[in-house]
Amino acid sequence: MSRQIVRRSLLAGLLFFSAAAFADVRSVFIQSRLDFNAILITEVDIVFVYEQASVDNFPATKTEWYSNKRQFLEDAGEAIDLVSVFVPQGFDSDMASLPQRRDQALKVFIFGQHDSSTRAPIDVTDFENVLVEIDQFGLLVSQRE
Repeated sequence: MSRQIVRRSLLAGLLFFSAAAFADVRSVFIQSRLDFNAILITEVDIVFVYEQASVDNFPATKTEWYSNKRQFLEDAGEAIDLVSVFVPQGFDSDMASLPQRRDQALKVFIFGQHDSSTRAPIDVTDFENVLVEIDQFGLLVSQRE
């Protein structure tokens, strides 16, 4: 095999690998399953991370995220896009407005303020259409059909 063919094969492999490493998220649909009379507002954060250093330093729990969110976002700068959706009582459903460069994200995480304090970020990087359901126990996240 010639060197040129080997180089082309390696380049094609690298391009395939790098393309496969990006997020698939196209939509995030949020739905509340809480009683309409519940006195509760839940913040749902959808975090798009574009640089490996930010992925490596990403908060490990909901408490770490919400207690240090401002500083983490400031330190990350352009390496992160944050979409926050506030879900008040009586909320039925909504489609979140996502960043234009979402397909360049290395990771996409979801946090919910209504979740357990020790809950890890929910990784939805490989989901195309995300369904976030809020119930009395926290967030349920799945692939939406």
